[in-house]
Amino acid sequence: MSSWTRWHGPAMARFWGFCWLIIGFWRAALACPTSCKCSASRIWCSDPSPGIVTFPRLEPTSADPENITEIYIANQKRLEIISEDDVEAYVGLKNLTIVDSGLKFVAPKAFLKNSNLQHINFTRNKLAILSRKHFRHLDLSELVLVGNPFTCSCDIMWIKTLQEIKTSPETQDLYCLDENSRNISLANLQIPNCGLPSANLAAPNLTVEEGKSITLSCSVAGDPVPNLYWDVGNLVSKHMNETSYTQGSLRITNISSDDSGKQISCVAENLVGEDQDSVNLTVHFAPTITFLESPTSDHHWCIPFTVKGNPKPALQWFYNGAILNESKYICTKIHVTNHTEYHGCLQLDNPTHMNNGDYKLVAKNEYGKDEKQISAHFMGWPGIDDGANPNYPDVIYEDYGTAANDIGDTTNRSNEIPSTDVADKPGREHLSVYAVVVIASVVGFCLLVMLFLLKLARHSKFGMKGPASVISNDDDSASPLHHISNGSNTPSSSEGGPDAVIIGMTKIPVIENPQYFGITNSQLKPDTWPRGSPKTA
Repeated sequence: MSSWTRWHGPAMARFWGFCWLIIGFWRAALACPTSCKCSASRIWCSDPSPGIVTFPRLEPTSADPENITEIYIANQKRLEIISEDDVEAYVGLKNLTIVDSGLKFVAPKAFLKNSNLQHINFTRNKLAILSRKHFRHLDLSELVLVGNPFTCSCDIMWIKTLQEIKTSPETQDLYCLDENSRNISLANLQIPNCGLPSANLAAPNLTVEEGKSITLSCSVAGDPVPNLYWDVGNLVSKHMNETSYTQGSLRITNISSDDSGKQISCVAENLVGEDQDSVNLTVHFAPTITFLESPTSDHHWCIPFTVKGNPKPALQWFYNGAILNESKYICTKIHVTNHTEYHGCLQLDNPTHMNNGDYKLVAKNEYGKDEKQISAHFMGWPGIDDGANPNYPDVIYEDYGTAANDIGDTTNRSNEIPSTDVADKPGREHLSVYAVVVIASVVGFCLLVMLFLLKLARHSKFGMKGPASVISNDDDSASPLHHISNGSNTPSSSEGGPDAVIIGMTKIPVIENPQYFGITNSQLKPDTWPRGSPKTA
């Protein structure tokens, strides 16, 4: 049993995990080219013998090529070319190093699918020409080209320009070979008719109404003559462009409101570099309420909404058909603004049943308006089941209201529109009457309680009326008649004799029984014997 546990417990799991790890390394080793070593994320080829002739590729049965983040190649004199499909499988590649090798040519689209590349080092190779088109789509933080026999021509002037605009204080000591095979510092290289191009976008007023059309014109200049193209990003509206030599035009038709704020660029590009001129498109359109929901409770009650419009629309809330004036208890809050889209809510502070009803939002600008309505229920009416009263009041408290406001300025009361149905004076009178009724009810209840307590205080502990008197001396306090009045202070005390007591309104003769307390006659005082009874000496 212990043997079974040992081989089928955690130890067995660790054993199989180790086996799979060995198999993984074995598969990676089998897939690795000769003169290279491979891991799950790295390939390095530094052994010059026998060396590699082509760029290293992993076998299809190996670990996923997209997991490779670094490729290091050194001392490979027979490696001369990087073709267009050599690197495309390594989409996760970040660092590429090829040093002290025989690299002479890099295909223009070699790194087209390697958008994650950050560091490229081609030190001490055989590169004579290298186009900027290889790297134009990459966001490189480092490109090292020291020790290459570049040919002095306009084709490498982009490297000089790149060094001049580079923000890093470290510069590379780069040279090129002139017609006489002399080394010329790239920093001092001057090539006639070889400079950066320029682009000029002749844009009309780019503020246009939704559904309209517009045409943009652009001209480019430079030597060498640049190519012209348009960068429209993710423009939604239908568009087409025409280019003739150094002139180009872009026509946008049936412009969509979704394109408001988009950037449109005219780009001029040649061997040395590129230049662009850009404009922002502004689209005006009528407001649209894209979202309006029933109120939700968080720190405050909130009726959430989303409104689109340009120019920014003015908002007006209505309660049961009456205009609401904004106050500190109810106001419009805009939480997020996304160019022409506004996300916010109508915020209510401690609403009651008086605020139940229909709330309508109206958004308006110079191009049109939109409105939507929801029913809000915050609290049931007092004494009535929640939701049992569908008839909402026609008036609400003075503080609950809102004024028409422009989004982004919810505290400005200069644009308030007075309500036609909700007046200040009736609101105050209604509140005063309500307060008087409540206070009078409380005072009346307290008076009734006090009268009841006074009534109880006038009764004796045994429920008998009249003042209490003692018919015996102080040491006879244990007698049950100790607290019964002998009637001496009443008008009718003469009736029935001195040993009579009054119970209620009736005078009754009383004879005390000494056996009631379980004591002998000798313990009784003489004056406690009834009249006419014999006294024992």
